[in-house]
Amino acid sequence: MRITLVHPAGFNFVPGQPDFSLLANRMAPLGILQLAAYLEQHGHPCAVYDCLGPGAPASLAANTEIILATNPKLVGFSATTSSFMAAFELAARIKASRPAVQIVFGNVHVSAIGGELLRHFPEIDYLCLGEGEGTLLDLAEQRDLREIANLCYRSGEDIVVNPRRQRILDLDDLPFPAYEKLAGFPRGYHLPLFSSIKRYGATMVTSRGCPYTCSFCDRTVFERWYRTNSAAYVYEHMKYLRDRFGVHHINFYDDLFTAQRERVTALCEQLIAQPLGMNFNCAVRTGHTSDALLRLLQRAGAVMVSMGIESAAPGMMERHKAGVSLDAVRQTVEQIHAAGLRAKGLFIFGLPGETPETIAATSDFMLSLGLDDMNMSKFSPLYGAPIWDECVGGESGEFNEDWRLMNCLNFAYLPKGFASRAQMDALYNTLVRRFYDSKGFRRRFARRLWQHRWSLWQVLKNLPKTIQAARYFNRSKADLERVGPVFAPHPRQPRGLTPSLSPELVADGLAAVGQIEVSRRPAA
Repeated sequence: MRITLVHPAGFNFVPGQPDFSLLANRMAPLGILQLAAYLEQHGHPCAVYDCLGPGAPASLAANTEIILATNPKLVGFSATTSSFMAAFELAARIKASRPAVQIVFGNVHVSAIGGELLRHFPEIDYLCLGEGEGTLLDLAEQRDLREIANLCYRSGEDIVVNPRRQRILDLDDLPFPAYEKLAGFPRGYHLPLFSSIKRYGATMVTSRGCPYTCSFCDRTVFERWYRTNSAAYVYEHMKYLRDRFGVHHINFYDDLFTAQRERVTALCEQLIAQPLGMNFNCAVRTGHTSDALLRLLQRAGAVMVSMGIESAAPGMMERHKAGVSLDAVRQTVEQIHAAGLRAKGLFIFGLPGETPETIAATSDFMLSLGLDDMNMSKFSPLYGAPIWDECVGGESGEFNEDWRLMNCLNFAYLPKGFASRAQMDALYNTLVRRFYDSKGFRRRFARRLWQHRWSLWQVLKNLPKTIQAARYFNRSKADLERVGPVFAPHPRQPRGLTPSLSPELVADGLAAVGQIEVSRRPAA
């Protein structure tokens, strides 16, 4: 069966403001590239289309024509919450033009909500709940729908949700993502500005699942069983990207890249013994690293390591990221710098319980750490996250359940500690300016500016958008209140849907809490 996999554009900006997302960071859609490689490995021709890719048209009609030109029998959409409606609009156009084409949706939004989506969107034929490789292969081979695990479909007036599929336990069995199917890769894609030194860059994910339970995180696709690629597989994957595509910098987007110490040690030792001439960035978990491991990462080519801090208010950390203390954060940053690495802090603004006072504490703490970079996302509730019920309950804040705005760039959730979203946006802008205008950051940035000449060239090529972005972060609360447009709800989006977690997922979440100790054993 001929299959086309689509990465929808979605909603990537603030209403009424220019879209800076593709200027700052355009990442390859690894999920559908992995699925495409797997399907072709099993004899099913597969096309990949990225609606956010270089040269992709803006209109729905033009994107629909491009997808239909691949002559698919099955079209799969990988849709996040904020991109779901854009994906649906494409699917509806495809169905209207060619009713025989089958439509399947997957990814976190679908996996968290489940079968209720089929009641509201008759244009969608199937939902894939969880990992997609086996489910899509079964669909491609036209197996009996009743026997396809992870599949949700209609049977007359009923919605059928099949049992969950056995997880892929050995990730080394999977082929490398089909990067060659991505138009413009790697030249048309780039990592976050000023995060890499060498040209060109790419992203990799070398594990699935996470045994931790942060309040804001949805784990309904890969769940809480922690599985990894071996060190040898990761090394060969990096070598493949270098030799085939000229990639020389990797951003590892694993939540727990260093959790399995023996694996990371083996990878670093191989990169030191057999250098690839590549650099990389990765994430560490506060309190779960060591001086020796950080030094090894630096010798192997690491440039910067990130860590999730989220907030500097102790009550907020205890509530949303238990087990991480401010003292441990400060110590970890000191260890990172002592190893000759850059430290990047990851924060969230607007979680339940947030107030102007907690944000002020976070801003002060952020500056005191001497971070080399930071990322502050705007909190968006996720259907499969532990905190979902509190967000929709209304007791701790007001939630605008507009899927398009749930993109970590808009304040869909308004905690009771704030009077308005305009107030939150103004404080957010102040915090961002305060960090990047600080003498410490500017001094550190100036010392390494020439290292980032490719990022500097990207900025200069897009100078008008860069200036627009700078102006946006200088808007006051009064400005934001004046320009804030009324954003009409999408006429087809349902509200008030209840997340549907399978008994298997709940049981796995409980069983996996202690699995991190097991995961530190050497990979098979």
